[in-house]
Amino acid sequence: MSNETRRSCWEVDEHRFDASSPMDQQLRFALQYAVLAPSNHNTQPWRFIVDADTVQLCADRTRALPVVDPFDRELLISCGAALLNLRVALNHFGLCYAITLFPSELDPDIIAQVRVSHDGYRDAALAELFDALPRRVTTRAPYVDEVISRPLQTKLIDACGAEGAIACCVDARSTRQAIAELIEEADHIQFADPRFRRELASWIHPARTADGMPAYGAAVGHMLDFAAPFVTSAIRIFDVGAGTPATDQRFVEGSPLVVGIGTRQDNREGWVAAGQALERMLLVAASAGLTASYLNQPIEVSTLREPLRGLLQIDAIPQLLLRVGRGPRADHAPRRPLTDMVD
Repeated sequence: MSNETRRSCWEVDEHRFDASSPMDQQLRFALQYAVLAPSNHNTQPWRFIVDADTVQLCADRTRALPVVDPFDRELLISCGAALLNLRVALNHFGLCYAITLFPSELDPDIIAQVRVSHDGYRDAALAELFDALPRRVTTRAPYVDEVISRPLQTKLIDACGAEGAIACCVDARSTRQAIAELIEEADHIQFADPRFRRELASWIHPARTADGMPAYGAAVGHMLDFAAPFVTSAIRIFDVGAGTPATDQRFVEGSPLVVGIGTRQDNREGWVAAGQALERMLLVAASAGLTASYLNQPIEVSTLREPLRGLLQIDAIPQLLLRVGRGPRADHAPRRPLTDMVD
């Protein structure tokens, strides 16, 4: 996949939307924004089936991560993020929608059915987030040492609440340090498992590919989240986890804000809600000039989930952990061609 193609995925010209075209073509245009959602290891584990005025969002289990995500929790979170992006795009183009989650008991891979029309429900509050869709990016570099204002923290929390999730912002240094220690423990546990290292390595791809984590600029030791860059051969041959925890701890302690997102239920509906909440919050952050990266290790290690919940002090089950701040410009992750994801 050429660099030009990789860039074009993030440079959709909204003015090419044709409101007079058949509804299935309007849906296909809106899906160009849906696929810009973040995903675990940049697997992009979704596919879409367009039929007249309906689009089905389906899980692509062939792109699952059985070691780090054995129950497909993060896969469904990723699909939830894509669903939120689709809603934002539909609102922007004046299309109404009715969404049914998991409409088929016979096919659990159908996550959502979205029926579109010119009359019906729209979430007007999503309209202001459209411009942030191509601006949202995961930034793993150090962030500027600045205080994130309370009003902006409230906006981030409210964005998650609007999608049925519960979020909390942690800016107290002592709590961030305790969270960093949990991440350090999780790093040791994950990197001690050769299956984890092999799975991570299998998603480190050359820069020209359309998915996975680009190998360019790889820096062993910057294992900040499920999308961190590593040198593939180093992971396969060496236990690179030995030097990772100290780096994670410095990044967490130096981040202006840590955000935890939880849900009342730890099931497929809760995971999709967490994904929509995540993306809505990320778009609010991007609109304010902020970026984020993930620190999900204590959630991926099941024995550390409850201690993390205690530190976050939320009456919910932790699903996501991020650091948020103002970082340097970062390149977007590659995207697969829409033709590979839409039937």
